[in-house]
Amino acid sequence: MAIFNSLGSNYKLQYVLKSLFSDTNGQNQNLRNFLERKYNGKAILTYKGREALTLALKILDLPKESCVAINGFTCFAVYKAVEKAGLIPICLDLEKNNPDLNFTPSVLEKTLTENKNIKVIIVQNTFGYPCDIDKIKQICREKNLLLIEDLAHCAGTKYPNGKEAGTIGDFITLSFSQDKIIDSVSGGALVIRNKKYGHKLLPKFKRIKRGQRLKDYLYPFHTLKIRLSYDIFWGKVYHFILKKLNLLSKPMQENLYAFYPLPDWYCNLALSEFKKLNQQLNHRRKIAAIYAKKLNKQVLNSKIIENIPASANVRFPIFVKNRGNLIKFLKQQRIFVSDIWYDSVAPECPNAILVSKTILNLPTHLNVSEKDALQIAERINTWLKLP
Repeated sequence: MAIFNSLGSNYKLQYVLKSLFSDTNGQNQNLRNFLERKYNGKAILTYKGREALTLALKILDLPKESCVAINGFTCFAVYKAVEKAGLIPICLDLEKNNPDLNFTPSVLEKTLTENKNIKVIIVQNTFGYPCDIDKIKQICREKNLLLIEDLAHCAGTKYPNGKEAGTIGDFITLSFSQDKIIDSVSGGALVIRNKKYGHKLLPKFKRIKRGQRLKDYLYPFHTLKIRLSYDIFWGKVYHFILKKLNLLSKPMQENLYAFYPLPDWYCNLALSEFKKLNQQLNHRRKIAAIYAKKLNKQVLNSKIIENIPASANVRFPIFVKNRGNLIKFLKQQRIFVSDIWYDSVAPECPNAILVSKTILNLPTHLNVSEKDALQIAERINTWLKLP
C-alpha cells in the first residue's frame, strides 16, 4: 500500500468506526477534566490549536508594542496567531552547527538584550525533539518573562530533566489537528497553569458551522478509502474529486482564526488518542530508531538521533540537497513525503532558512510499519548513490 506522510496518517479502521458511531455526550467536560488533571491548570477547549495560542496571549492583556519570541523555524500558524493577538512576533534563529530545530538559551539571551519589549517566550519542541527547557525557564524567571509551551508536536515528550512537556510553562497549548500526536481531525486546548491568569474574562466564542463539522466528521472515512485504494487508481480519482469539490477537511484555513468551542465529537476522539499515547510514542520511537540506524549518516543530525528516546518523534527529519529530486524519486516508489510541513518565516534567521531548504520529514505514524521504515531508508540510500 502507498505510504503517506499525512492524509489521515493516524487512522486505522477502528478509529474510523469510532469516529462514525461512538456516543459523544458529555465528552467536552471529560476532556477538560482530563487535561486539568494531567497539566495542573484550567483548561479551555478550542476548535484549533492556533486559537488556543492567540487566546493565551489575549488573556495576558499586554501593551500593543509587546513582543513574543518564537522559533524562527516554525509553522506560519504560530506567527499568525501572535499577530492575531495584536502582538509582535520575534523569530529566534537556530544554531549554525548541528541544530536540533529549536532555538537555544544563548540565542534567546542575545535577542533579549537587543529587544526589551519581549514579554513572552514560546517553546515548541520542534517535531517533538526537546529544547533546553531548564535554562530557558531560568532566563524567563530572571527577566520576569512568561513561558508558553506549545505541545502541538510534543505531547508525551520528555525534557532532559525527566519532566514531561506541558509541566513547566505558565501556559500550555495543544493541537488535536490532522496528523498530530493527538489527532481528533481538529481541535485544540489552552491550559492556564499560572493561577494569576486563571480568572480572566474570555472573549465571545462563535459556533463552528455545520458544513465544516460534516467535513471533519467524514475526513477519517474519506482518507482511509483513499489510502486503501490508491494503488488501484480509484483512490487517486476519489482524492481528486473530494479536493475539487472542497469536501475534504483542511488543517490550515485562513477563515478560522476566530474563537470556536470544541464540540463533543472531537473531544471523544481526543480522549481516545490520549489513552493510546504511550503505545503511539513507542511505535514512533521504533520507527525513528530504524531511520537513525539504517540511513546514510550524511543526511542525519546527531542531536535529533540523541533525543529519539525522549521525543514524541511526530516526524523524523533528514537533511538533503536537491530535496525536490528525492521527493520525486520516492513518489515513484509510492512513498509520498512532499508535505515538508515547516518553513522559516523570518528572513532575519539565516540558519533557519538554510534548514528549511534542505529538510525532509519522514513519516513515523501508526500506518508506517517497521518493514515500511526499512524500505524508506533503503530507497533513500539508493537515491544518494545515484549520479
